[in-house]
Order: sequence, then structure tokens, then C-alpha cells
Amino acid sequence: MPATTTTATTTPTSRTAANAGDDAERLSATAAFVREQDTSVLLSRVLPGLDGPELRALTDRCDFAHAAVLVFPPDEQTLRTDLAACGLPADAQAQPSVVVRERLAARHRRKPADLDVRILRPGVRGPAEEHRAVEVFALTVPPGSGLSGIAAEERRLDHEAHLAFDVARPDPLVLRGLLASFARHGAVADGGGYNPHEDGTVFYFTAPADTKTAYRRVELYASGDHRDVLSEHLGRPLAPAGHARRAGEPQPAEALLWLLTGAWSTQALAACARLRLPEAMNRRTGVDSSELARTVGADPNSLATLLRYLAMLGVVSEGPDGFRLTGVGALLDAEAPGSMRPLALMYGGPFYQSFAHLTHTVRSGQPGFEHLYGENHFDHFARDPELATLFDQSMVSSAAMFDALPSHPVLTAAAAPGRSRTVVDIAGGTGELLGRILTAHPALRGILLERPQVLAAARTYLAATDVGERCAYRAGDFADVPPGADVYILSRVLHDWDDDRCRSILRHCADAMPRHADLLVVERLLPADDTPSLATAWDLHMMCNTGGRERTVDHYARLFEDHGLELVGHTPLALGAHALHARRI
Repeated sequence: MPATTTTATTTPTSRTAANAGDDAERLSATAAFVREQDTSVLLSRVLPGLDGPELRALTDRCDFAHAAVLVFPPDEQTLRTDLAACGLPADAQAQPSVVVRERLAARHRRKPADLDVRILRPGVRGPAEEHRAVEVFALTVPPGSGLSGIAAEERRLDHEAHLAFDVARPDPLVLRGLLASFARHGAVADGGGYNPHEDGTVFYFTAPADTKTAYRRVELYASGDHRDVLSEHLGRPLAPAGHARRAGEPQPAEALLWLLTGAWSTQALAACARLRLPEAMNRRTGVDSSELARTVGADPNSLATLLRYLAMLGVVSEGPDGFRLTGVGALLDAEAPGSMRPLALMYGGPFYQSFAHLTHTVRSGQPGFEHLYGENHFDHFARDPELATLFDQSMVSSAAMFDALPSHPVLTAAAAPGRSRTVVDIAGGTGELLGRILTAHPALRGILLERPQVLAAARTYLAATDVGERCAYRAGDFADVPPGADVYILSRVLHDWDDDRCRSILRHCADAMPRHADLLVVERLLPADDTPSLATAWDLHMMCNTGGRERTVDHYARLFEDHGLELVGHTPLALGAHALHARRI
């Protein structure tokens, strides 16, 4: 195995050992590799084409943690001796490895109970003295054992050799964004699992065909129980309901039945939020359904039925001590960081009702929302302050897509020392995004352009932060874009409108932009092929509820060109979003 980060044609340990069966040499080669790698360099070589802001975003979220090797010692003492021989702690604690045991059982058609696979993680130090490990999977194979054939084939093919990256501060939104980034660069989902012994979830990928390492498998490791995201990663959700497939492909009638229950799931989630079940539960201790019914004021039998359904969706889990929240369910708690409760209430409320008129939308081209309520959804919300507040809160629910945006090169350049630059957030809602940008860059000043009824909430929100004094407020619509600023932002705006209205919005932006100014547009991008995408789902949502649409990157480029703007590039964000960068031609 090469011993420097500059030589990235790294090879799995079995390829470098003089004898493929020599576990000690395989361990030693793996340990040397782990000690010498730089996370950023390794990521760029694992995923060719990953560079710039996306590479920095992944490096911020992922740390190279270990390389793995599967060995087959004849006994425990031999394993400990081999560890010591290559400078690894010989007293590393061993635990059961559920994931590898099941993978071996499936590959070799053995019962999992016959394969006592253990996992050890002896520690090593990286080039900057960071804590890392060699992940050692060990299946004891005594001389003459019936498992000798398994050992020989696994040593030869090295199925379990992989690179692993730990996910910092994992939550479902972050994990979905990371998984999407890996997939965009050619990595293919290749299994994973939840290990209850260590309360951790692994996501395996097959590396891209053009990877610059010979490690063919990559792992993302997230502490905690993320089986809901894992189910999506494995391709098990068959419907919006999130039900997992059984082994093999379901019968068409069964598949269709699962698909038809999607509406039930939406209302189950909305009921969970309305009843405030998450606030009455936690992730550490279970609660009996009868006790929970008394707390939230529900019929015990009916609530028990709802809880069983929510458990099937992965929103709660059921154990001997009752029901607990999962990571997904915790996001429906009104007080949780990044709470998505308002989104659940919107999707289970007015947007749910308007989707009943989807057929009308497809036939007539008129949004179902307008057909139901007699006016577009912006005017309808403006006349209902309570609904308008819920809508603004629901927009904040997806703010995780902004995590990487403040580090965009356009914004970091604008905040360079010696400059005094201004950022305009057009239709920026209650100021969540602008607040993040100004917090990240104290040298910048901001202007928030919004409707008068929204600005009051924005002033309150930003005044409670450290950036309030650097933010000005402009009441108006798209015709009132303030001129002379340095960076203009349109975040989740253009997808609300048809192409003609988008051209009008972009014309106002282009007219206000000085020659040096930059425009950042945050939207989901439709894939150019049939790849599953959140943008495809939101395209249907926008059509039915606003008359807008999601678009491909080429479509946006043409809209920009119509008004003297040129698409410079686009970078991925979380939740399937992208930041498109445009400048005046």
C-alpha cells in the first residue's frame, strides 16, 4: 500500500501483501494507510470531480476515520499477536459485528448464527495527530474448520476492505445531503445497517468506476439510529409512506397498494404534529400508549393504532418500555432545532386539500390551490395571518439547505478584508438565510426585500441576533429590487412562478445589478435523466399549488441569458438544492 497521500492509487490491503492469506501483513498495510491519509485529498480521490465548495462542504461534514480489513485468525491469541506486531493496541475491545456477519451469511449462504464475526477498532493517529482507527473484522477459523473456504475467498476478493468517513453532527437532513453528494459523483448504494451494540448506522457505497483508489467500497458512519434514512439508501421505500420491501420484488398489486397509502402517511404525520406527540415523548425512555393518551388528550385505543402506524414509518419505535421517538419523529417537535412541524401542518393542511384537485390541474393547467380557494396561495395566505405565519415557519423548516451557502466563493470574496459589501436577499422571508450569511461574514451588510406583513417578523427575528444592526429592510415586491449592491440572492423564489414571471423577476434583478455584482439562485434542479430526485416531487407540488415549476440547470441558464445574465456554475446544497451563480454578460 502506498505510504503517502500524494500517491492515491491506493490498493486494498490484500493486494499489497506478499501472501494474500497473511493477516499480519494485511493488518500492517492497512494501519500504514490510515496513519498517512488527509481527509480532503482522500475524498477528492475517492470521488473524482469533487472539488471546490462541494469538497469543502463534505470535508466539513466528514472525517476520514478508518480503513477496514477482514481477517481470519485461528484463535484469539493469534489475532492479538498480529495486532501488536504491526503497532496496533493488542487490547482493543471486540464487539459483535451485525452488518458484516449478515453480509457474509448472504454471500456464502450460511446462517448468520454460524458466523461469529467480531469487530475491533485499535486506534492510530493521522498525520495531524487526529484520532483514527483500523477497523478489524475477525472471524475465527481454526485449522480444518468448515469456514476455511469462506476465509480463502474473502481474502482473495477482499469484499469487506473499505474506507470509512465519520459524519459530524449527523441528523437526517445532513445524512440525506451527504448520500446525495456521493450518488451524484457515481457512488452506488451497496448496503448498510444499524448496529444496536454501539448505536451506530453505516451506509455502504460501491466506489465510482473512475475512483483514484483501488478501494472499491466506501462507508459513511453516523452515530445513532438512522434506520429511516438507511431504508431510503437501500432503495427500500416503495412509496411516500416509507414502507420497506421484503426480500425480492413485490407483486404489482401489493406495490400499488403501498403506493396508494401515501396520503395516509401524510395525515398520520400531520396528526402526530397536531397532537404534539413528539413534545410528550423522548428518544431515551419509552412511554406507554395509555399514559401518552392521557397526556395529549386522545382516545387510548385510537392513539395506539396511530402509534403502530407511525412505528412502521420510522417516526417512533416500540420496545418493552413503550414508544420512543426516532430521529425522524424528533423533527416534528416544535422546539427541536430545525423543527419540521410547520411543514407537516402545511402538507397535511391546505396543500393536502389542494392536491385533491391534481386531476383538474393536469387537465386545465390551473393550480389546484386556485381552483379550491379561488385565489393564488400568496394572496390567500396574506389574508389569513395565522396561515401566513405557518407558511413562513414551514419555509424555515427546510433551512438546512442553507448550511453550506455562506461558504460559497461569491460570499467569501465579497467579505474579503478591506471591502464593504452589501448582500440583498430578495423575497427573503423572515431573514433566516440572510442572518446566516451576515453571521458568517461580519464585514457584510444586508438588505432584506419582502412584503410589509413579513418584514415585521423578520425585524423581530434578526433583532434577536448579532446581525440586526447590519441589516436594512425594504418593503416591496420584485419591481423594488434595490440597485448598487454586490450580491443578490433569490432563494426558492423562481420555482414559484411560470417562465414569463421568472423572466420579469430576473429582468428587475439584472437592471439593479452593477457590472461587478453576482446573483445566487437557490433552487432544486430537475435531473437530466430519470434519476429519483426531490426536485421531481416538488415539480408536481409547485404545479398543483403555485403554478410554478422546478427546472433543469440548462433551463435556468436560458432564463438567465434572456436578460443578459450568464450562468457561471452551480454547486450542490443539502436537501437536493443547488446554488446557481450568475453574472451580467
